Amino acid sequence: MPLTKFQFKPGINKEETDYSNEGGWVDGNKIRFRKGRVEKIGGWVKASSNTYIGSARALHSWISLGSSRFLGLGTTNKYYIESGGIFNDVTPIRATTTNGIVFAATNGSTSITATDSNHGAVVGDFVTISGSATLGGLITAAVLNQEHQIVGVPSVNTYIFIVSATANSSDSGNGGSGVDGAYQINSGLDEYVSSTGWGANNWGAGTFGSSSAISASGQLRLWTHDNFGEDLIMNPRGGGIYRWKENNGLTVRALELSAISGANLVPTVGLQVITSETDRHLIILGADAIESGSRSGAVDPMLIAFSDQENELDFEPRSTNTAGSLRLSSGSLIIGGLKSRQEVLIWTDTSLYSMTFIGPPLTFAVNLINEGAGLIAPKAAVNAPAGIYFMSKNSFYFYNGTVQKLPCTVQDYVFSDLDLGQSFKCHVNLNSAFSEVWFFYPSKEDNTGEISRYVIYNYEENSWSIGSLIRYAWLDTGIEDKPLATTTISGVTYLYSHETGFNDDLASMDNVFVESADLDVGDGNDFTFVKKVIPDIKFILKAGTDPTPAINFVLKTRDFNGNSLSTSSTTQVTSTSTFASLRSRSRQIALRFESDDDNTEANRKNYKWRLGATRLDVISSGRR
Repeated sequence: MPLTKFQFKPGINKEETDYSNEGGWVDGNKIRFRKGRVEKIGGWVKASSNTYIGSARALHSWISLGSSRFLGLGTTNKYYIESGGIFNDVTPIRATTTNGIVFAATNGSTSITATDSNHGAVVGDFVTISGSATLGGLITAAVLNQEHQIVGVPSVNTYIFIVSATANSSDSGNGGSGVDGAYQINSGLDEYVSSTGWGANNWGAGTFGSSSAISASGQLRLWTHDNFGEDLIMNPRGGGIYRWKENNGLTVRALELSAISGANLVPTVGLQVITSETDRHLIILGADAIESGSRSGAVDPMLIAFSDQENELDFEPRSTNTAGSLRLSSGSLIIGGLKSRQEVLIWTDTSLYSMTFIGPPLTFAVNLINEGAGLIAPKAAVNAPAGIYFMSKNSFYFYNGTVQKLPCTVQDYVFSDLDLGQSFKCHVNLNSAFSEVWFFYPSKEDNTGEISRYVIYNYEENSWSIGSLIRYAWLDTGIEDKPLATTTISGVTYLYSHETGFNDDLASMDNVFVESADLDVGDGNDFTFVKKVIPDIKFILKAGTDPTPAINFVLKTRDFNGNSLSTSSTTQVTSTSTFASLRSRSRQIALRFESDDDNTEANRKNYKWRLGATRLDVISSGRR
């Protein structure tokens, strides 16, 4: 019998039924579609042997005038600037105490209780102690005089940290009268706390019931950051505005912008910072309003404040400058913003605005672009060559002057599985080398409360693919040679360089596969007998290696749509395979191609695969 060639349509389609999608793909993991063909995605390796503290959900890179490359990385607990593979801690100092901290140790314990009136710390914060004397035993001055993470806060006047030594009965001292403490800004949470219920409105305003949607320390920690020249402006959502000055060096911490000499009515809190490229204004989304000649200190969720041109320290509106503010009206909370060509896009929970520079006296104008296409999370939009792609709570969208809903072949699959309780963790990113937009989201099915899955949209070929991958933040190539991404594995945080090599950090990339929709002969009138498969697979090998690459070809069968697919046969296909003999009879068949996880570890490290046109020896085998 003649061979039948099967060439499948690019993209995963989960909107159709398996049978009506004949000639297409229905499932996959860690694969992409490029030039209409399926291939395994690129691998990843650690970008640095060093690590950092906390979950990192923000990355930003830039180059100084002296050609130094910097990478800003904001985590749950700290802010780092990476340079040369070293993560330099530039987390701002919130408060200092001079000659005012008293310690108490417990015999047989490594816990130290510190007393400092109205310290303002929360669990997870860091404090640097100096000036302490020994407590008299094993808790020496050297043990105490260093940075510590606060693990407990029994009261507004006390907190607990752990030291490297165990106290004995001689540790009865209090550290002396000269103990100083430098408190870093409050840590944030690693989870999103819903702002509904108690504390969502004015009645609950204040520490106990404050609205968690705009709280800095009691909410998911999301940093935004942007350059103002060589310097970096940074902001933990709902918290203060800070500046790291490049010429001060990597050993100097960022400072609160409103406290810097020359600062004039600079917002003290905000939801996001953006630098306007064409006109050099610093823009603060969700800034605190000016009341009676000073800033209120409370996030105004629909207010936009902007500095004087070329001066990030002057926010006082005057007739002689271009500083000012605007208030949006559609929605209740600014979710996020993104700068684009000649405009800044700003999303509220319900709408999209365009903010453009028009010059004095008004400086900026805002135009309502769309109502009903809000942003699901502050980092759920990305600027691509063709326009802006973003994610709402129920759809994917594209903006290029007008808002359009993206036709999506996996939409119901994604949004029915989306964990809306942790949706603020969603982020959207670009992988420009492959013309891809990656949408990362937390899955209800995985039930981890964390980013666990992704959707890829190829904007040149209009195809979709899906998969599982834990990534908290992503940064495309540009200043960086490869895309960078962050994750946590077994409690350890990593920065990965993606599209590097072919596997997972020099180990096997697990569960790589693609699976077709059902196929039949004569619209299923007859049973199908499959005798032989002739694969068409291209293996791309790592330079300097000579493995024997292989993948598994899996034939699945069922007789009727209501039946579950069952595996009929699994055949290993190598780079030298000519054909594989099969014996399978059913009304419908499906093809699955998967990485051969039974192959040797050395081989798995050194290649990826790309599918061509598969040929099967298929004949009709009667109706019973």
